[in-house]
Amino acid sequence: MSSPMIHRRQLLQLGAGLSLAHMLPAGAAAPWPAKPIRIIAGQAPGSSNDSTARALADYFSQKLGVGVIVENKPGALGMIAAEAVARSEPDGYTLLMSLHSQPAQAPVLLKRMPLDPDKDLLPVAAMGVGPVTAVVNKDFAPRTLAEVIAYAKARPVNVGNYSIGSGWQMMLEQLAKDTGAQFNVVHYKGTGAMLLDLYAGTVDMGAGSLAGVGGGIDKGAIRPVAIVTGERSNKLPGIPTWADAGFIGPVYQDLTECNMLFAPAGTPQAITLRLAELVSLSVSESARVQSVRNTLGAEDTPLVGDALKQYIARTWAAYRKVTREMRISVG
Repeated sequence: MSSPMIHRRQLLQLGAGLSLAHMLPAGAAAPWPAKPIRIIAGQAPGSSNDSTARALADYFSQKLGVGVIVENKPGALGMIAAEAVARSEPDGYTLLMSLHSQPAQAPVLLKRMPLDPDKDLLPVAAMGVGPVTAVVNKDFAPRTLAEVIAYAKARPVNVGNYSIGSGWQMMLEQLAKDTGAQFNVVHYKGTGAMLLDLYAGTVDMGAGSLAGVGGGIDKGAIRPVAIVTGERSNKLPGIPTWADAGFIGPVYQDLTECNMLFAPAGTPQAITLRLAELVSLSVSESARVQSVRNTLGAEDTPLVGDALKQYIARTWAAYRKVTREMRISVG
């Protein structure tokens, strides 16, 4: 996820939200919020998605004066959670926290879709997941990305993939095309299951956010070899990005990841602007949000307003195009 500064136009939009939130028309329901808010997370507890949702829930509760609970509904490429939100009342009381790649890809990956993410969900704000990092087992001979590629040209490397159709999977396929390297990709339902096999040496390489792989790196069970999504990080000194390693193109640069907050389509603008403002403020005002971002190594500025629209236009199109070209589907 890129890290653009919030432009003056965005700040004006958010400021307008503060005024709009108190300008409900005569005869309207009680001012929002008047009851607890529910955030449905598309990933399991312990993920960057879940951690971000819970940190924001805590901050939202403090600022809005109502309870904010997080409910996890993982599965079906995030569409179980997405459908639950899309089918809820567009009143600001049911929100979705999803890895943005899932609503981006689901229309291409799935043969049957329970919703249209482009029409049924309203993007509110996005926060980065920090550097997604390629890691290898501590006993795997190659110690750098260049050495991994050279090794994989001679014999296949077993690579764990945390989700069918992930950006990581598509990067591996592109890397194989560009270099002649051979990768046997093993699919898992989440980073946790993949890491168990990576620690055991069943697979040689994998990838994940620092929420998943950071502990293993710190303990020396796995070693980082490349940052496959995001910029260089102070938490990973000397570890190159794709661009640093000489790999340029949409697959390497545009298949980025972030945690995105959505509301059901039709949610009043006053509410979505207020939520966007809170996400933006949380990175400087919430100790819990700061702690999660520090764990993830996230240094981005949250995306809202026009910057968010531009990010979606670029990355969702890239995910769908590459997924079609590589003929990836999950049924």
